[in-house]
Amino acid sequence: MSNIKIDKTLYHSKPMDDNRLEKELNTYDLLEKLDIPFVRVDHEAAQTIDDCNDIDEALGIKICKNLFLRNNSKTDFYLLLMPGDKKFLTKDLSKQIGCSRLSFAEGEYMEKHLNITPGSVSVLGLMNDKDHNVRLLIDKEIYESEYFGCHPCINTSSLKIKTSDLLERFLPYTGHEVTVVEL
Repeated sequence: MSNIKIDKTLYHSKPMDDNRLEKELNTYDLLEKLDIPFVRVDHEAAQTIDDCNDIDEALGIKICKNLFLRNNSKTDFYLLLMPGDKKFLTKDLSKQIGCSRLSFAEGEYMEKHLNITPGSVSVLGLMNDKDHNVRLLIDKEIYESEYFGCHPCINTSSLKIKTSDLLERFLPYTGHEVTVVEL
């Protein structure tokens, strides 16, 4: 059970208060520019998938795990979206993408490539990956779901977005392609 405080108010627009980070506000601005509707809840910092249980309930979805991974030589980076209740087995993913020795990427690479800090990893950070250094991997279950949940590049808010909007509007805008995996 989660111990974080949640404002269970459902918002359909960007926050109007001034105490938000620029990267969060830039995320909302891009969603508006791309005409991607979302539902938002604000909360204390969510550090684990367990912290997201009450957030899931408020949004009526399951927040997905966003894992930022790298190869052994730290030259290839991957963002994996998967259901929060699925167990992540490195060997299963490695086989599917043809990369051995996957590890969790260090925070410095998250900041360098996605402008995101640990705990706030989100597919929306791909808007900051102008050089396409990060390969997007989405578990088939998330890929086929109507909605998915993520952070707006900071873990003090969570969004509910249509998966089709991610695939048909957001990713074409960023120029990232999807590799669908089965975990």
